[in-house]
Amino acid sequence: MAVKYYPVAPGYRVNVRSGPSTQHPVVRVLSEGATVPVHCQKPGEWVTGPYGTTRLWDGIAPGQYVSDAYVRTGSDDYVAPRCA
Repeated sequence: MAVKYYPVAPGYRVNVRSGPSTQHPVVRVLSEGATVPVHCQKPGEWVTGPYGTTRLWDGIAPGQYVSDAYVRTGSDDYVAPRCA
């Protein structure tokens, strides 16, 4: 299955974390207008953002997660396989 890319909420610089919670360290920051590949998704800490409140986190690279509340996937549910 091909990896799909999704836009990050306009006007936000989103923290990319090493795991699915705000307790994990920031590994980098996405610039405004970034699009991200969603390789997998997993449940984690609840986060409220421009696209609602969710506990889904998107795996965008090995060891890199962003809250789905900041990514416009068009769904409140899984759009990619679960992360291992």
